[in-house]
Amino acid sequence: MFCSTELAARIESAETDLIATGSSAAAARLGEGFTIPLAGGVASFAEPGSPLNKVAGLGFDGVPNVQELDEIEKRYAAVGSPIQVELAQLADPAFAELLTGRGYRLVNFENVLGRALPGPPTPAIPEGIEVRPSDDTEFDLWLDIVADGFAHPDTQGVASHEEFPREIIASAMRDLTATAGVQRYVAIRDGQIAGGASVRHHSGIAQLTGAATIPTHRRHGVQSALLSARLERAATAGCDIAVITTQPGSKSQQNAQRRGFDLLYTRAILVKE
Repeated sequence: MFCSTELAARIESAETDLIATGSSAAAARLGEGFTIPLAGGVASFAEPGSPLNKVAGLGFDGVPNVQELDEIEKRYAAVGSPIQVELAQLADPAFAELLTGRGYRLVNFENVLGRALPGPPTPAIPEGIEVRPSDDTEFDLWLDIVADGFAHPDTQGVASHEEFPREIIASAMRDLTATAGVQRYVAIRDGQIAGGASVRHHSGIAQLTGAATIPTHRRHGVQSALLSARLERAATAGCDIAVITTQPGSKSQQNAQRRGFDLLYTRAILVKE
């Protein structure tokens, strides 16, 4: 699958909307934080240590001026937070030059993978596993499964530069599922909830926003079943592309590519303390 700058801009716009909506929900819940539009993207601060604290989606709608960046940096300094910028490699190269000139350091990368929908057939859901939408009565259990998955990331490939406390992950996922249109799913195996996952549909893009399996149910096709069900339902809903973000060389990337996803582009992670 070829990724043009137009497609990258579309994906980054969906990511911007996801981050902005989740951060705004956290601000409403806690009475603090900020969500500031910036050059087509967003500068977001939800709460201390949150994965939603970032500048995302930049580089496809002009370059900010010095005064705008000064103000953003002051806002992050006021809450004692470093500034993390996630910059797509297909963004305007002037952004990288601007940020590195202001002292931002390259600390890591993340990969964005995608596949067309409906695309090639996905593996059939294994016998004995059922995937269904997760209702509000089991929200806490679903949250426990997914938060534990985020708290124990891949050890294969390039390690993430970030670690988040479990309670912070849980808060971010609660905000995203409550306000950003994130849909929750569970996989049932042997009559028990074996895994959980989520997806968000935005402007024809299915954002795969996380999945995890309970350790006792791993290696029985639960992850594959969750992926197949979400892709099928996204295609039915009219989405024409599904995207997933992974660490470079990770098991998550390997699994996604086995299921028809292509590497579209990489985001550089730039940080200023």
